[in-house]
Amino acid sequence: MSTGRVRTKKKACSSDHSPDNFPVRSSGRQVKKKAAEAAADDDDEASEKKYRKCEKAGCTATCPVCFASAAERCAKNGYTSRWYHLSCGEHFCNECFDHYYRSHKDGYEKYTAWKRIWTSNGKSEPSPKAFMADQQLPYWVQCTKPDCGKWRQLTKEIQLTPQIAKTYRCGMKLNNSTKRVAEVSDHWWYSMLILPPLLKDSVAAPFLAAYYPDCVGMSPSCTSTNRLPGESNLVKLEHLKSVPNLTVAGMNKYFQPFYQPNECGKALCVRPDVMELDELYEFPEYSRDPTMYLALRNLILALWYTNCKEALTPQKCIHHIIVRGLVRIRCVQEMERILYFMTRKGLINTGLLSVSPDQYLLPKEYHNKSVIIVGAGAAGLAAARQLHNFGIKDRHCSFSILKKAIKCLFLKLGIKMHKLGEKCDLIQEGGRITDPTIDKRMDFHFNAILDVVSEWRKDKTQHQDVPLGEKIQEIYKAFIQESGIQFSELEEKVLQFHLSNLEYACGSNLSQVSARSWDHNEFFAQFAGDHTLLTVGYSTLIEKLAEGLDIRLNFPVQSIDYSGEEVHVTTADGTVWTTQKVLVTVPLALLQKNAIQFNPPLSEKKIKAINSLGAGVIEKIALQFPYRFWDSKIQGADFFGHVPPNSSQRGLFSVFYDMDPEGKESILMSVVTGDAVATIKNLDDQQVLQQCMTVLRELFKEQEVPDPVKFFVTRWSNDPWLQMAYSFVKTGGSGEAYDIIAEDIHGKIFFAGEVS
Repeated sequence: MSTGRVRTKKKACSSDHSPDNFPVRSSGRQVKKKAAEAAADDDDEASEKKYRKCEKAGCTATCPVCFASAAERCAKNGYTSRWYHLSCGEHFCNECFDHYYRSHKDGYEKYTAWKRIWTSNGKSEPSPKAFMADQQLPYWVQCTKPDCGKWRQLTKEIQLTPQIAKTYRCGMKLNNSTKRVAEVSDHWWYSMLILPPLLKDSVAAPFLAAYYPDCVGMSPSCTSTNRLPGESNLVKLEHLKSVPNLTVAGMNKYFQPFYQPNECGKALCVRPDVMELDELYEFPEYSRDPTMYLALRNLILALWYTNCKEALTPQKCIHHIIVRGLVRIRCVQEMERILYFMTRKGLINTGLLSVSPDQYLLPKEYHNKSVIIVGAGAAGLAAARQLHNFGIKDRHCSFSILKKAIKCLFLKLGIKMHKLGEKCDLIQEGGRITDPTIDKRMDFHFNAILDVVSEWRKDKTQHQDVPLGEKIQEIYKAFIQESGIQFSELEEKVLQFHLSNLEYACGSNLSQVSARSWDHNEFFAQFAGDHTLLTVGYSTLIEKLAEGLDIRLNFPVQSIDYSGEEVHVTTADGTVWTTQKVLVTVPLALLQKNAIQFNPPLSEKKIKAINSLGAGVIEKIALQFPYRFWDSKIQGADFFGHVPPNSSQRGLFSVFYDMDPEGKESILMSVVTGDAVATIKNLDDQQVLQQCMTVLRELFKEQEVPDPVKFFVTRWSNDPWLQMAYSFVKTGGSGEAYDIIAEDIHGKIFFAGEVS
């Protein structure tokens, strides 16, 4: 039986020197020369057979070592007929390949068992190299001593866990060797990697059950990604596609970091199997094979969404990276880059986080920046909080608070949100509740009209745009003429209610709204989750956002001069503030009225975009009563509607919301929209209250309606620092205006808030 190495034979010399073998007589010098050449050839042949280089072009391993040591005749660091390359520094010999791949060898059963699991769960080829990388490569772990940080190779029988990775220290006797790992950081090392890393037991696995694990950076061999016995890929995927809004145990139901294959895109969510454009721009090295980036990005997102109350740091992530081989070192090194990028992008580490000065969310190179944020509303305060947590100097600041971000903030504060139900009885003046079948029929006709508007606008340019109200009236009249249908007086009133609801959504009467672009935002990803009510009010959020920030109130900004290297902000009292960057978050109405002078002036393109949008106005009234007189009639509904007696009163207290569905308080809130806003503009608060109470007493005519003990009327249209509620696209405008307004100016002036 031969050993694992090939022994070289020495040439016999006695017969070579016999006269029979030398028909031509040679001199003694020639004989000696030939003997020396023959000896040199023998040495070369012996060396070639004792050592064999890796055949992978560019591999730096001159004398490979087999990491597997599985076969009895393993070459170790000696000769083998072929070295299989996994990375520079990780090879296995042909003998160990045969040990698992040949059906008569001892390791074949283990390989085929792994192959069955891999095939049932994954999409990639279950090759011997994939088996070796997934099952046989040793784990590497970094010493957690602050003064050490060395990387150690675990013995073969040790399975790396997050706990071991989190607590490992040199001297724990888990390692059997050390190895130089500096080359792993080099770009060429990663380019020589044969297979991308696939994480084991990733925290992201429960989120991504509808995807092939190896397409989202996870190993198909792990129990967390295993399918039921006999369940095919197609069967599982079809089952998951039929289950909307997949949730994960322990995760808030409003948080969905990834969208499922059966869903459209959701705002602030990502596709777990694809890099987005800004990711490719930031990490071009992963454009050819994004697996490693996706594995780490998906892990980071999953960790953040399982606990968004604490800042997510690289140190909290790295011990969750479970993957065999030297590539784990590379993953740990890349984790920090990816996490900082995702923090800057606003996908993680947002909201009300308590961040100490020695634990800022971004590295030190960001800390020496100064930012002044003009506008201290909800948007400004959110940006100030985020910049503060980044470690950037700030005065008072702004940022877009989105629906999902708000829910995240409430969760951190421990504030419960009440999910709004769908029931909304429409009550007529006189107290009668409208037959639900009439409401459904008119809702159907109303939506059918909007569908016709959508068809009409498909081939229309901005110059062909018309007011939405005009187009709706045109379609409605055409329908009546062509169908011969006559709606009853009540049905006409219910239609007016639905039109008032549309004016509520747009923040304007429909005569000003673009028929072509009234719902432009619907073409973009929408936020996940239910419609909810914050019963304690938004002031709780505003106060928390403002804590610890440098906010300068009563300093109206008059001008922003960005003509030099630094930006100068001048306030009404003549004070000049100097900074590197300015974030403008003032309402659209103030930009339209040139409340702030820019030097140089804003571009024509930006000014045109600002003026192409409408500064929408609605008003609200809140009323607190001595008791809940409405409970018995609306029977647990969260809101009820007011059917207007005629079109001229459309939008005047059209919906009433129960602001405390738990029944502890007796508060109703109503809205004034469309043309009705103008009717109350010049009334004092007491007169507005009287009109509202007249409506309520008509809706609940069969019973006594008490006078409110407190009430409050908003005056957003009259507030000098607001002058609006929210924006809309005016006739002849386009949704692209929002993108144009959001564009920065020379990397110095930035815009945020509702209009961007």
